Amino acid sequence: MGQTAQKVWGLRGRLRRATGAWLPRAGTLDAGEVVLRQRRVFILPSRAGLGFALLLAVLLIGSVNYALGLGFGLTFLALSCALVDMVATYRNLAHLALQQGRVAPVFAGQEVQFELQVFNRTRLARYAIRADFADVANVDDMRHVADIAPGNHAILTLSAPTLQRGWLAPARVKLSTRFPLGLFTAWSYWRPAARALVYPRPEEGAPSLPLGGGSGASLRAAGHDDFAGVRNYQAGDSPRQLAWRQIARLDPSIGGALVSKHFEGGGGDQLVLDFDALPATLDLELRLSRLTRWVLEAESRALPYAFRLGALRLPAALGAAHQAACLRALALHGLENDMGDAA
Repeated sequence: MGQTAQKVWGLRGRLRRATGAWLPRAGTLDAGEVVLRQRRVFILPSRAGLGFALLLAVLLIGSVNYALGLGFGLTFLALSCALVDMVATYRNLAHLALQQGRVAPVFAGQEVQFELQVFNRTRLARYAIRADFADVANVDDMRHVADIAPGNHAILTLSAPTLQRGWLAPARVKLSTRFPLGLFTAWSYWRPAARALVYPRPEEGAPSLPLGGGSGASLRAAGHDDFAGVRNYQAGDSPRQLAWRQIARLDPSIGGALVSKHFEGGGGDQLVLDFDALPATLDLELRLSRLTRWVLEAESRALPYAFRLGALRLPAALGAAHQAACLRALALHGLENDMGDAA
């Protein structure tokens, strides 16, 4: 019994090592390009295939009982078609190359879009390639189907909801196909190494920007008639005050209107968004949400603003890069595992 048990355990160990060489481990990420070779593609009969197999069994039993030559011919002809469909279904998915696409940052509560690039570098056209998240219960609204011509590629976009700030890794992506007859389902799993950065949700009904030296702002001497931002055009404003750059960015289809430059004389205010200056009674997430709202408002009003969050000190500036740096710091604040990425 002892030798038999050792042989059994030895056989199990060899099988585990043999399969572990090509089966992806749970939680491992696929970095770079992934090619769906033979060992990454799985195939099983679909529900229609199981019903078709039952029909073949009935035809075979009837042909045997009644000695029907035509019945045998029909049964084996249908079986041959099923075998050809199995090979065609496998070839429709095998040897496709997968690459992760761009992932744009979003705010908490919005849906993040993960791009999946599928390359077909073979001479065989691929039809009805479906992509969805494997670990999501209801994926009917998130499934995407694409046909890929030979030597071409397709970009599939999968959406995922966001609930909190920080990094969001996508669930396993499942690529599958039932082409051409639907009797078999071939599928493969892919775990992209891409991550989406989720910003804090901007606070609804947040207080106005602290321009008057209140919490989050500091005063610094400035020259007379300092530029303080833009406001809606008012009757009597000089044409020289029109903010043409901001006007050009506004889309008339969403209510774009004329805006004028706003100046403040005397001691100008330098807007400083300081996390430590916010009331300590506020919740951490609420303070981050308020700073997020203020960053967006300062950018929309073209107000240069400095930013302070913990050890991070950013001088007063404007622009997409400055806004992205501030929002990234807010998204990763206090997340120990991602502090290295925030630098």
